[in-house]
Amino acid sequence: MPHENNFQHAIYSRSNPGDRVEYRVFQQGSQVDSAPWVLAMNHLGEQFVRAGVKAILFLNGYPYMDLFGAARLDEVGGLKRGYSRGVSGLESLLALLRPNSNGIVNPNDPIHSPLSNTVCSFELLDHVAKEVGNFSTDYVRRFAKGIQGKSDTGIKCQRYVWSSVNHHVGRVEAAIDLLDFLDTWLKDVTLGQGGRVLLIGHGHAGHVLALLSNILATGETEARSRVFQLLDRYWRDCPDERHSVSRLEALFNLVVEGRVLNGMIADVVTLGTPVRYGWDTSGVGKMLHVVNHRPIRPDGKRWLSKMDLPQIAWEMPYVSGGDYVQQLAVAGTDQWPSIPRAQKAIEDFREMFEPYDGFERWLECARRNTRCQNDGNCLLVDYPVQVENGPREHLFGHGCYTDSRAMFFTTKEIVEGLYS
Repeated sequence: MPHENNFQHAIYSRSNPGDRVEYRVFQQGSQVDSAPWVLAMNHLGEQFVRAGVKAILFLNGYPYMDLFGAARLDEVGGLKRGYSRGVSGLESLLALLRPNSNGIVNPNDPIHSPLSNTVCSFELLDHVAKEVGNFSTDYVRRFAKGIQGKSDTGIKCQRYVWSSVNHHVGRVEAAIDLLDFLDTWLKDVTLGQGGRVLLIGHGHAGHVLALLSNILATGETEARSRVFQLLDRYWRDCPDERHSVSRLEALFNLVVEGRVLNGMIADVVTLGTPVRYGWDTSGVGKMLHVVNHRPIRPDGKRWLSKMDLPQIAWEMPYVSGGDYVQQLAVAGTDQWPSIPRAQKAIEDFREMFEPYDGFERWLECARRNTRCQNDGNCLLVDYPVQVENGPREHLFGHGCYTDSRAMFFTTKEIVEGLYS
């Protein structure tokens, strides 16, 4: 998207991204925490410093939720209205998307959304998910220790857990919460010329970052004012101790006046984020999108995923095509709240954000096979995925990015893709 995206939806283009996309095969390299690994991470830390990076924030949500947004698909049709008739394999595919039948969700887990960005949430996530779609406290500690080296680089490193309320209202609220957090977190960062904060978001956290880019867009926009107005109205109608209308107004004024993030430039890396919200390139700096992808198409179009029915339902349990959450959690998918006022607010935001709605429109978008976001560089990586332990261990190809064994590889690609 160009400057002044104004919260428009991304375009599902099948055209070749050209020099915006590169391909890799994952190589772990040295053992994590070994002397060669530490030395290599130290070198990457020096490159962050030279690029002006002052802070790095790792964002993720709850990996064992309705990752595919199947609740919305059922709400607008799905099997119960017979939309799948005549489409071979769709019943099997939907069974793999639904949280009650895909093997990902366990009702007995001690943690559920909405999450709060607290130590308690960190500990519960680390206990339940470990490193599956979760930047654990140990992961962030290792990363920070690795890039600091013997001489402290001064780069702040921290993890952040978003609410994981995975629909339009929940993600807008999460973008505001993140903005509030960043405004406070970065106040004590000592800036040099061209100071940067690097935001690394896993999965649907990338959607929160996309919305944040539109909120941070330069200049005054009618769409941004509308987003704040809709959220203000929803918060007044449905009061919640987590949300302050006065703080929302204060953040809006900070954004309009350009006084957020302590003057820093926010660079963005997404890991397995489905193509959905458009990005405003004036609101952020550099962008890199990493996707677990295996080019198994017979037509040679390596940049596209594979969406052939009924084969895709047979491939997903074996993760033969890469990240299926990134491929299928596109427009038209979402969690679906039971509260009517929340449903109305979602509809209000959908009119702004998403022209694609309805079961058949989702199927149309999914079949466009889009892997690369409209803006920024895209890195399609063939990650090794162990499928023996079931979907809770691999999330259908979506859980590999946060494994500490991939830390050096991912960090190296970020440095080379953004700061070389």
